Amino acid sequence: MTPEQNPFTPAVAAAMRAELPAVAERTVAAIVVTVPSYAEAFRGDMGRAIENAVQLALGGFLQLATTTGGGDASRPIGPALEGAYALGRGEAKNGRSMDALLAAYRVGARVAWRHMSETAVAAGMPAASLARFAELVFAYIDALSASSVAGHADHLATSGRERRRHLERLAELLLTGSPAFDLAAAAERADWTPPRTLTAVLLPEARALGALAQLDARTLQAGADLPGAEPSTERAVLLVPDAEGFARAGLLKALTGREAVVGPPRPWQDARSSYSRALRALQLGLRPEDDAPVDTEQRLAELVLRADGEALADLRAQVLAPLDGLGPGPREKLVETLRSWLLHHGRREKIAADLFVHPQTVRYRMGQLRELFGQRLDDPRTMLELTIALGTAEP
Repeated sequence: MTPEQNPFTPAVAAAMRAELPAVAERTVAAIVVTVPSYAEAFRGDMGRAIENAVQLALGGFLQLATTTGGGDASRPIGPALEGAYALGRGEAKNGRSMDALLAAYRVGARVAWRHMSETAVAAGMPAASLARFAELVFAYIDALSASSVAGHADHLATSGRERRRHLERLAELLLTGSPAFDLAAAAERADWTPPRTLTAVLLPEARALGALAQLDARTLQAGADLPGAEPSTERAVLLVPDAEGFARAGLLKALTGREAVVGPPRPWQDARSSYSRALRALQLGLRPEDDAPVDTEQRLAELVLRADGEALADLRAQVLAPLDGLGPGPREKLVETLRSWLLHHGRREKIAADLFVHPQTVRYRMGQLRELFGQRLDDPRTMLELTIALGTAEP
C-alpha cells in the first residue's frame, strides 16, 4: 500500500485518536461482562490501570496503522509489545492460565474494531478500505496475544526453576537439622505449607521419580551428597508429608518393589530424626521381605540389636559360653531350643510345635541346657542377656 493508498488520512487518524479513551472504557466494560474472572481485578485503581493499558495498545495500533504504507502488522511497536508481555507474566504470577487473558484479547479486538471502524468511516475512510483495517486490527491483536503467551511461559519457567531450588534447599536444611527459625523461613521462601509430620524414605535415585508420582504433591526430594550417606550409594531421600496412622499403609503400598527404606513419622521440623533412622537401617543391612519396603517401625528390635554389632557378638559369645564344648550339630540344636524356650516362656507343647519335634525331645534338650547353665537359667539378668543375644540369628 503506497502513501496515496493509505486510508488512514490525518483526519481519520485524529478522529480515531480522539475516541481512544471512550473506546478503551467500552472495551474494559465488555471484557468485565464477557470474562467474569476479571470483574474484581478491573475495579478501582486496577481498572483504571487496565484502561490505560488498553489505550496504550490502541494508541500503538494507530501509530502502526498510520505509518507509511499502513505499517507492518507483524511488528507491533515496543511499548505495546512490552505491556502485553508483562500482562502474561502477571497472569502466571497470580496463578492463572492464559485462557482468561486470551478471551479478553478476543473481546477487546471485537469491541475496538466495531467502535473504531465506525469512527473511521464517519471521518472519511472509504468503506472499501475496512477490510485492510480489519486485517491490521486482528493481526495486531494476534501479535500482542503471542507476546503475552511468551511472558506467561517465561514466568512459569523462571519461577518453576526458582521454586525447585528453594524446595531443594529446604530439604537440605531439614536433613541437616537446621534451627526451627531457618526451617520456617525456608518453607515460606519455597511457598511450601508445612505438614504435621514428615517421613523419610530412602530409595535408589532411579526409583525416585516413579515414587513421587504416587505421593503427596508436597513431598520434598534430595539427591546426591546426603548427610551421613556413602558418596557412592546413589540414593535419593524423599520427605513425605503426613504419612502416619492409616496413611502409612498407603505409603508402604506405593513403595512396593522400589527397594525403599522408610523411617518413622516425625514432626516436620524434626525430619532429620526420621532420616537418621532410615539411613541407620540401610547401613545395618536390613533387607525388605519380598518386594515390600523396609518399614523401620516394624523392625525396631533388629535396629536395637544391630546398633553395635561387636557388642552383640561379644554378648552372644559370653552368654553362650556354656555351650562351647559341644560340636556344631548339638550346639545348634540346643541354641535353637533355648531361643524357642525363651520365645514361648517355657511352654513345652508350643516349643515342640515350633521346632517340629516331640515334647519329650524338648524335655531332654532342656535337661541338657540346665546341666550346662545351672542356676543361671533362673537368673533374670541372664534371661535378659540370652533374650538379647538370641534375638537375631547368629551370623
